[in-house]
Amino acid sequence: MNHLIHKVQPKRVKLSRNNGYCLAGMAGLLILGAVTVPAFAADKSSFVAPSQEDVRLYDIATAPQAKRIEQDLRTLVGFGTRHTLSDTTSDTQGIGAARRWIEAEFNRISKECGGCLEVVTVGDTVQGKRIENPTEVVNVIAIQRGKTDPKRVVMMSGDIDSRVSDVLDATSISPGANDNASGVAGALEAARVLSKYQFNGTIVYAALSGEEQGLYGGNILADYAKAQGWQVQAVLNNDMIGNIAGINGVVNNSSVRVFSEGVRFAETADEAKERYFSGGENDSASRNLARKIKSLADQYMTNLEVMLVYRLDRFGRGGHHLPFNQAGLPAVRIMETNENYNRQHQDIRVENGIAYGDVIEGVDFDFTAKLTALNALSLASQAWAPAPPTKVTIAGQVSPSTTLSWASTDDNTVVGYRVYWRSTTVAEWTHSRYVGKVNQFTLDNMVIDNYLFGVASVAANGNVSPVVFPGAAGAFFK
Repeated sequence: MNHLIHKVQPKRVKLSRNNGYCLAGMAGLLILGAVTVPAFAADKSSFVAPSQEDVRLYDIATAPQAKRIEQDLRTLVGFGTRHTLSDTTSDTQGIGAARRWIEAEFNRISKECGGCLEVVTVGDTVQGKRIENPTEVVNVIAIQRGKTDPKRVVMMSGDIDSRVSDVLDATSISPGANDNASGVAGALEAARVLSKYQFNGTIVYAALSGEEQGLYGGNILADYAKAQGWQVQAVLNNDMIGNIAGINGVVNNSSVRVFSEGVRFAETADEAKERYFSGGENDSASRNLARKIKSLADQYMTNLEVMLVYRLDRFGRGGHHLPFNQAGLPAVRIMETNENYNRQHQDIRVENGIAYGDVIEGVDFDFTAKLTALNALSLASQAWAPAPPTKVTIAGQVSPSTTLSWASTDDNTVVGYRVYWRSTTVAEWTHSRYVGKVNQFTLDNMVIDNYLFGVASVAANGNVSPVVFPGAAGAFFK
């Protein structure tokens, strides 16, 4: 491959989309010290940037239906309890009946799309602190295989199981309407919406079990993904996506939190040493996945603010994205902004005038549909986009310029790459430049110490991969 080489030129240009630049959320020209970015020393036609818009995503962002989600929620709540240790033989009560209904619903969706979903159950027998006797924990997943890159997987998950105050109480009524029938209903609705399309990468819709007893379902699915040889690019763990009335008195149906790890949970000692000298503590693949989700919401959705929460999860708490992070995979938690703790892990009761319990009256179906739309467009965009670049490196110490390099690819859906940068004190990517189909690019007069850099793969259809920060700290794939 012939690389495009920079030459010192007196000509300077304004930054614009016409010459491959993008200023995200910034007005005017980018000034680097007293110098603007130099013009690209190549034939202009060789690096005209493709569109950064896919109109199909506007349709997907409005497709989830609150009525269908409500129907699914009422069905799930109707199983009485979905505790991991509850009845598995009844056709109407317990987690066994719930997971068989979910399996049947995925199969019904698959029938409507001509068999586009492969529906499987993935389980294991486990025992632990909250599972006193060996118990089978079973996940239900639906796989929508990609047409050109089927091993690359993006995933949406919710949790089947529910609980009351006593984590070992497997018989009391435990509707688990928001925690977490809302996440399962969201996964089912996303499957209905996206099964009408074909994608390059594979999408997995997962209903996981054993979350309340120790995140067992996530561990089982992470192991299954490894055994299948999947390249897991993204896990969107949806855990409570239906509550809008917080215990703090705030009622808000227009914001959502996305939690992500900063430093990779699975980082090795050598990788930590590399990061110590080169940075990346705020640029794991999970964190750049979260940024990608926000950027898609900003572009394609209305009346939804994505709050990027820069921590693994809520203080002192956990969720089913953690097992994937522990396995070294990019995963985030998507959930409501304002929680009501009176509706979490509570026996159903009224005490001192306060109603406790996770009942369906606490779920806003329109809000759940909105967060389902956020998931659906995030899955679709990433499945239509090429895989993120691999083997991304950076150089430029003791130099006025910064050079990014990455591995070449034979993926013909990649039409080029976009280089990103931001100040070290800024939370989100603010600037980018399309650089064509090369595997190295130098940003002249940009001192490496003053900015953070990344690179993303670009498709002709308007979709772009998540940004990859250089080194192991930001890699999506090993």
